[in-house]
Amino acid sequence: MEQNHPINELMSTTMEKIRVMVDSNTIIGAPIQAEGVTLIPVSKLSFGFASGGSDFTTKSQKPNTANPFGGGGGAGVNLEPVAFLIVKGESVRLLSVAPPPATTVDRVIEMVPEVMDKVTDFIEKQQEKKAVEKSGL
Repeated sequence: MEQNHPINELMSTTMEKIRVMVDSNTIIGAPIQAEGVTLIPVSKLSFGFASGGSDFTTKSQKPNTANPFGGGGGAGVNLEPVAFLIVKGESVRLLSVAPPPATTVDRVIEMVPEVMDKVTDFIEKQQEKKAVEKSGL
């Protein structure tokens, strides 16, 4: 039977504790409802962890005995709010709370929802206009 090394236990415990702290509810928060509007917080999460250990030998250690083990682990988590999804009726908007975009690509990505709304409104108006023209003939 294979014996587990203490480092396995150390790393498993560290990962399990991180898993408890970090789940999808951490990124997309609980909805907040007020006066017909629902706000859903969105956050950016980054984390890291490290663990390590070493086997030590002693002068008085008996042959064929396991070496004493020393180890440790640690983790760091950074949770940063970045936006709110605002749901009002059929409309969904993204309100960014992050600093202004730093690059052109960031600006373009930030503008996509607004551009899509304008394009959709334009197409709907064009379809309504054609429907009115057809009914008038």
